[in-house]
This record gives sequence, C-alpha cells and structure tokens, in this order.
Amino acid sequence: MPNKESQLIEFKSNWRDEYLKAIASFANDKGGELIIGMDDRGNPVGLKNAERLLEDLPNRIRNKLGIIPSLEVQKIEKTDVVKVIVKPSSVPISYDGKFYIRSGSTVQELAGTALSDFLLKRSGKSWDELFEDRGALDNLDHEAIEQFKRNAAERIPSIIKETDTKVLLQKLKLLEGTQLRRAAVLLFGKQPQNVYLQAIVKIGRFLTNTDIQFTDIVDGNLFQQVENTLEILRSKYLVSNIHFEGIHRRDILEYPYEALREALINALIHRDYSATSHVQVRVYKDRLIVMNVGRLPPEIPVEKLKTEHPSLPRNPLLAQVFYYAGLIEAWGRGTIKIVENCVKQGLPEPDFEEDNGIMQVTFYKDKWNEENLKKLGLNDRQMKAVAHVKANKKITLSSYKALITDVSEKTLYRDLQDLVIKKILKESGEKKGRSYELL
Repeated sequence: MPNKESQLIEFKSNWRDEYLKAIASFANDKGGELIIGMDDRGNPVGLKNAERLLEDLPNRIRNKLGIIPSLEVQKIEKTDVVKVIVKPSSVPISYDGKFYIRSGSTVQELAGTALSDFLLKRSGKSWDELFEDRGALDNLDHEAIEQFKRNAAERIPSIIKETDTKVLLQKLKLLEGTQLRRAAVLLFGKQPQNVYLQAIVKIGRFLTNTDIQFTDIVDGNLFQQVENTLEILRSKYLVSNIHFEGIHRRDILEYPYEALREALINALIHRDYSATSHVQVRVYKDRLIVMNVGRLPPEIPVEKLKTEHPSLPRNPLLAQVFYYAGLIEAWGRGTIKIVENCVKQGLPEPDFEEDNGIMQVTFYKDKWNEENLKKLGLNDRQMKAVAHVKANKKITLSSYKALITDVSEKTLYRDLQDLVIKKILKESGEKKGRSYELL
C-alpha cells in the first residue's frame, strides 16, 4: 500500500461527498485511487464503516458522476481501508456542473481557457476544426486563395489546376457541405477580425517593461499577418546592417529574418484562439520577444524545443495549410531552425519559455548584458569576468588574476565555477590549461 499522496493516489480519513471531486479528477486524468481510512501521511486511522461504504459508494458515485469505479476493502495494520479504483474516462466527468483534474497530489477546478482546452481535447476536435456559423464563402478572399495555390504548387503540383473553390476547400478539409471551419476564416477570410476580434498581431517598441514608445496593430488573414508584421518590423522597428559580398550589397537584419518568421508563424499556429489576448511582438533595445497564449502539449516540455521533438500543433488545420504553402516544415524542426539561424548570425541562442499558459521566444542582441547579469546575482568581479570573455572570447584563471588583483586565487576560482553553475560560462581543458567561454 502506498504511503504518499501523488498524481494517482489520494488519502482521506473518512468519507465526505465533497471527495467526489477527487474521483472526478482521477476520471478526467489518468485514473487513480482514493483510499479512505488513511491520513495525509499514509497512516491508517481506523475505518468503522468500511462494509457500509462498500455498499453505498457505488450508487452514490454513479448517481453523481455517471461512472462506476471498483471498490475493495483491505486491511492495513489490522484496520480496514476502502480503496476506490478509478479508471480514466473517455468523456469529460463533471461534479455539480464543474470539471476537475489532478495537478500533482491536488484537485484543481478547470475554468476559462483551461476548461475550453480540456473539453475540446475530450471532444476529439481542435479549435480550428470546429464549424463557424458566422463564416460564409462570399466572405473569403479569392486572391488570397489564388496566392496560396501558387505557393502550394511545389508540394501539391495538381493544386494550381483546381478552379473550383469549394472543391479546393474540401480537399484542404476546410469545408464540409456548406459549412466553413474556423481555420478557413482565419486563413482566407477577407477580414477575419469581424469574426475573431482577438486574431491580430500587436507590435510595440518598449523603452522599459511598462513604458511603450509606439505600437502597430496588424490584422487581415494569417498569411497577411505574417507578411505585414515582418515588413513593419523590418522597416520601422529593427536596424539592418549593411554588408558587401564583392560588389553586392546585403542588408542583414539585426535579428535573423528567417528566425523571426519562424517564431511568428509558430505563434499564429499554436496560439489559443479561444483566449481574448493577441499575439504580441515586443521590441526592446537589447531583445525582441514574440509572445502568444497557448500551452505546450504535455508531450513536449519547453526544454525539448531546442532538440528533436514531434510536431503536435494546437491547430492542426492551420499548420497543415501553412505546410502546403511551404512556410513551415512538418517535423517539428521550427524551433531548432530558430536557434540555428541566431547562432549562424553570431547571436546568442534565444530562450523559449512557458509561464501560466503564455509561450514566448526571446531573441537577444546580447544575452549577457549588465541588466540580465545583475538579475542572476553576479558580483562586480564576475561582471568584469563576463565583460572580459565578451571582448576576448575566453578567460583563464591567470588572466582573471591579472584583471582582479586584490582577491585570492581560491576566491577567483570559485567565481568562475559559479559562472559555470549559472550556465553563463563553459569550461574546457585540463587544470593548468583550463579556460572559460560563454555558453
């Protein structure tokens, strides 16, 4: 018998009807066991009504939740406990009109976008697959459809010959009978914001986190949003460095164009369109952030985004059409390409972060600027060490000693090792020839 509560186990010293929430949470998740007659630490407390619970609980659970779990009585240290064994349900289970899931060893009520996500997932549909009653074929932009056909000709050669818009949309699974799916409105609508007000990109130049210098709002269909957002960034918000290759002039954007495009497309495809917020592009002096509401699937934790991982888009129809248009790959390499393009241009690797259902990609001109280093708690000596590495590519203990003359070698060594632990520097070489470079 387990002696610790977990995602799959919960203890209760006696029965109360409110514990039906815990049973519903198990059914809405991976299943689990509610053990009655144990305290929070997993110690048996003695249950005098075990046989009566064994008779009463099945009907009570069935009447309230609509499921029939397995129940059994077990003896632990000569006392009876009742084990309620709950299997995962294929349909959502509510208790008094509310839905619950497990979060570690706790029961959490679902609300807002989390509830919408849960119900959609259980329905077997994604948000973009649902029919849109406010959508009509007359409100589609036929020039956008023709442009898509030209872009998709490489991956679907026969598409250029398709002249019937209805047939084309049916083949793309965007139309069934006379009903458009939500994806069709976002991809080809003349003005999707008439239906989905939140389906915009907002760009802002930030002096600080709260001080905004100016903003732009980009609307239109998703293809237009990608193209127009990138053009506004290029012409108004970002600097291009001039570089000559022989007699040919090249304007190199301060952040890689391909990486920005990939991050923006990811934000549009993976965002949660049921939320009222919009995609944001925040431009600061030293960094650029692309931000959208939309949790990563549990199969892909955020730390996996810089390595090989499966492609599990939140909105698969949007992703499929973008793939046919040649704008994304189908194998989950988008985030890896973002990293590769930044490194190729000599920039730090971007950060991928998820916090409370908000996904963001942060591009850096200089990740280890003074502000970020102070946030990590570096002392003045370490700040000088990082500045030395940025100017000279590396630092050794001897060059650090020459830089900081009034501190012991042991303290300086601890400084460098702390920078390694904080994942700012990486060390290489043996003891005498050891050097440190930016990670």
